[in-house]
Amino acid sequence: MATLLSVNVGKPKDVSWQGRTVHTGAWKAPVHGRRMVRHLNIDGDGQGDLAGHGGENRAVLVYQLESYRYWEKELSRQDLTPGSFGENFTVDGLPDDEVCIGDRYRIGEAEFEVTQPRVTCYRVGMRLGEPAMASLLVAHHRPGFYLRVITEGHVQAGDDITRTRQGPEVLSVADTDALLYLPDRDPAQLRKALSIPALSPGWQQSFRELAQGGPTKREPGWPGFTRLRVARLVPETPSVTSIHLDATDGTPLPEARPGQYLSLRVTTGKDAPAVRSYSLSSAPGAPTYRISVKREPHGRVSGYLHACLRPGDLVDIASPRGTFVLEDGTRPVVLVSAGIGATPVLAMLHRLAAVRDPRPVWWIHTARDRAQHVFAAESRALLARLPLGRAYICYTAADDVTGREGETHVHRGRPTARSLADMAIPADADAYLCGPPAFMDALGGHLRAQGLPAERIHTEVFSALPAINPGITAEPAVRPHQPTGIEAAGSGATGPLVTFARSGISTAWSPERASLLDLAEACDVPTRWSCRTGVCHTCVTPVVSGDIAYTVPPLEPPEAGTALICCSRPTTEVVLDL
Repeated sequence: MATLLSVNVGKPKDVSWQGRTVHTGAWKAPVHGRRMVRHLNIDGDGQGDLAGHGGENRAVLVYQLESYRYWEKELSRQDLTPGSFGENFTVDGLPDDEVCIGDRYRIGEAEFEVTQPRVTCYRVGMRLGEPAMASLLVAHHRPGFYLRVITEGHVQAGDDITRTRQGPEVLSVADTDALLYLPDRDPAQLRKALSIPALSPGWQQSFRELAQGGPTKREPGWPGFTRLRVARLVPETPSVTSIHLDATDGTPLPEARPGQYLSLRVTTGKDAPAVRSYSLSSAPGAPTYRISVKREPHGRVSGYLHACLRPGDLVDIASPRGTFVLEDGTRPVVLVSAGIGATPVLAMLHRLAAVRDPRPVWWIHTARDRAQHVFAAESRALLARLPLGRAYICYTAADDVTGREGETHVHRGRPTARSLADMAIPADADAYLCGPPAFMDALGGHLRAQGLPAERIHTEVFSALPAINPGITAEPAVRPHQPTGIEAAGSGATGPLVTFARSGISTAWSPERASLLDLAEACDVPTRWSCRTGVCHTCVTPVVSGDIAYTVPPLEPPEAGTALICCSRPTTEVVLDL
């Protein structure tokens, strides 16, 4: 019979790590006597990052004595004590390859249900001083598991552990962990996992996405950058010019999906080449690509394109990419933009108009005034081809929004919760938003308040994406910059050029850096990661051009055209969509 050897608790605390502060509850220590286990926690315990740990489905973490003995041998460690792996219950028995999701156990007065394997998190490696530990737990099939509290009650070391019910699909913790994190998944196993009611919602969602994803399809196009020719330049407003591009040999360009963007690489002087991304504003399938560039007051690249580009010039272009695309379906469509943010949704409007889509379509655009209203005539003509197309135009600095015949759709100010409610946008619509972050935040909030689910509100962001750094104590935002330390000191920063396209930073690689993630952090480029060992794929980043190599092979390689920056280095000049 399995036995509870130790009950371990610990309150979250701030821990210094790699020059930052991590708020974590990974430090657990044994307690003596009886402890009350409640639906969300054990008395005296806590978690620092409730997004990834704790809560009803992860109230208690379990790890096994057998695994302790295994890691003592594998890591040549003699200092491991109960709680070292951040677990609440250290047990004798209950191996990961025998315990199943949905199993129920009675310990002392309480009853528990197995909900999921341990989350792959860098903090277990931080706690043990073994940075690769998150990857090792998965690779060696020894993750440990979480429990949901079915019946609250007291427990203590020495209590027997009795199984009261077996999980419905007899899917072990180890197999469930491998199903999420390792390659060569069995579709039948995915279906089995999704039929287990006890499996935590987060894992259910991950398995649904895997089950629906199927094989990854490569986007049509070319690797890296190729040279396209400027076919013509068309002024759209006093500050916006459209650039039409075609192939130098006259061959057809790969068709882009409506909403995708191009990345341009230009040399504007003695500085390193700069990379910027611009949405395609042309109709999908048009003979040329069209991007529409607003000249920013201090924009190095936009200023160069406006002032120096001429028809016949050659420009380095990466093939169309991006996931902000118009989805097929029958639901109503809401296209919302501000200023030059109209470009990707205009491409979507072109696609809808080309097939005279019968769905209701709302075109909601905000501009400063009539003179700055980009694509005004073009969008009107496209909407006229839609059976149920309607427009709502806002001018934020205009006095002449009324008085023109037939323009009841033009208004003063910005869209508001009230004006959106008056449009009677149905809750089952798909909304696509592009514009300044504050604009998208506000409009997205209004749409959610009207009942649109968050997953149907799609946004396009060309600046750096919001960071995902679990447990790291928030600090004031810093603009991305050239790195300090290794590169600043000039010691070894002679490797390939690394460009973070969204952040506008290009810098030489130093072999002394541990990974591309390490370099991004040195530049204060917003990053997204969790395990830092190539397991969770949170750090997966599109590679616009160039090649990378893995310092430690990931347990499952990411899809083609992307890289796990937490465990990779550049082997050539590389441009990352970061």
